[in-house]
Amino acid sequence: MLNRGLDKLELLRIVDAVANEKSIDKELIISSMESAIERAALTKFGNDNKIKAIIDKETGEISIKKIIEVVETVENSSSEITVDQAKKIYKNQEYKIGDQITENLPQIDFGRIAAQSAKQVISSRVREAEKTRQYNDFIDKQGQILSGIIKRLEYGNVIVDLGKSEAVIKKDELIPREILKTGDRVKAYCYEVRKELKGHQIFLSRAHPQFLSRLFFQEVPEIYEGIIEIKSVARDPGSRAKICVFSKDNSIDPVGACVGMRGSRVQTIVNELNGEKIDIIKWTEDLPSLISESLSPAEIQKVLIHQDNKRIEVILTEENLSKAIGRRGQNVRLASKLTNYEIDILTDKEDSDRRQSEFKEKSENLIRNLEVDETLGQLLVSEGFQTTEDISQSKPEDISKIEGIDEETAKELIERSKESLVKEQEEIIKKLKELGLEESLMNLKGLTQGMLVILGQKNIKKLSDFADLSSDELIGGYDEIKGKKIRFSGYLEEFSLTKDEADQLIMAARDIVYK
Repeated sequence: MLNRGLDKLELLRIVDAVANEKSIDKELIISSMESAIERAALTKFGNDNKIKAIIDKETGEISIKKIIEVVETVENSSSEITVDQAKKIYKNQEYKIGDQITENLPQIDFGRIAAQSAKQVISSRVREAEKTRQYNDFIDKQGQILSGIIKRLEYGNVIVDLGKSEAVIKKDELIPREILKTGDRVKAYCYEVRKELKGHQIFLSRAHPQFLSRLFFQEVPEIYEGIIEIKSVARDPGSRAKICVFSKDNSIDPVGACVGMRGSRVQTIVNELNGEKIDIIKWTEDLPSLISESLSPAEIQKVLIHQDNKRIEVILTEENLSKAIGRRGQNVRLASKLTNYEIDILTDKEDSDRRQSEFKEKSENLIRNLEVDETLGQLLVSEGFQTTEDISQSKPEDISKIEGIDEETAKELIERSKESLVKEQEEIIKKLKELGLEESLMNLKGLTQGMLVILGQKNIKKLSDFADLSSDELIGGYDEIKGKKIRFSGYLEEFSLTKDEADQLIMAARDIVYK
């Protein structure tokens, strides 16, 4: 790029050409050229010198200057000078330590080696600037849909030509069973732009939930204008999706707007997603109604909400069970993702049997712990005193309000409940010693003695054992068996831990074990 006898105006023309071709600031190219000239000048005049090259942006004139610093003690005679020497040589009595003196150096002819070195410096700077420019161009497009031509297929991944750059759709970010060929135009959601040493990487997805969201954003003007809001999206890519929409304007039907005239809007999106079925649901703050809509076409009888652990129980008839669960558990799984609640589905018979079982179990616990007869135990549970702790924390007048229980009996029940709790505490301490739990596990903040007993019985006796668990193993979760979503119990399920609380306990253990 820099050769012997290079015309000054030609130099500026080269700067303009490179800047336009690479879309790079001219200032950066000129700076790169100046660095290249400085490197060549150091080769000619000696590497111990400090040299500054300046290219005039108007004329292309190159000036090369030697920088000499005024110091107290000279360590490098090529680039340093004392105050006395400076005053004597340059006839200036104003010099002081820290001043810089510049000397004009003669113009140099670039030999083959120097010219090659200069070219390498400029090329390197230009490449780096080009990478930075491309990264800045695409980082703003993260979270948008990009369109390009499929350039090639590599090990199941799709490489897409975006014009000024390439992007990749990884195998697991493609819609299952979709056939894409080289030369096809493809749309995908840009979920990450990553800056790396060799340049930037752009990652696209056709399976991402936000791909569906952005398609609606493009296809439905009311969403683009902010009249309709997308509240949440859940997808089983290529098969089925659910999208929850809402409008503050009561005169607008958000579902109808998304569907379009004769389904035209939603059908365009379905075609783009390779036939993926889309359920459009109207969002409401009434959670039971939202859950019922999310599990459509099943008809729901009752919804029980447990806010403490983000869990919902749905009660329905036997004939609606398969509709709610869906093929291979798909319907309830998508509804769970859409609402951000774990959904347990029970038939009305299962719900009735469970409530009877719970009532019986609670009654038997009170009968055993308080040494009362069956009638009194069942009466206490039916009146809301369901555990020994409930009674121990009550006042005599609270219990004596129950018909058939006087104040003396109430006091006796409270006293017995407190004695039972003390006895239970002693038994727990004894049990923990027998189980041989590791002290570090027993000291983990957040685990109660009751939890520790159950963990010990499950042979989880070391902190490292606990750290290897997942939150589902603590609070319960779901498995798919023969296409049905089957719930399994967690070790600490009876303590009503939330998923966040279970995660925090496990992470606290891991921080100690793996620190």
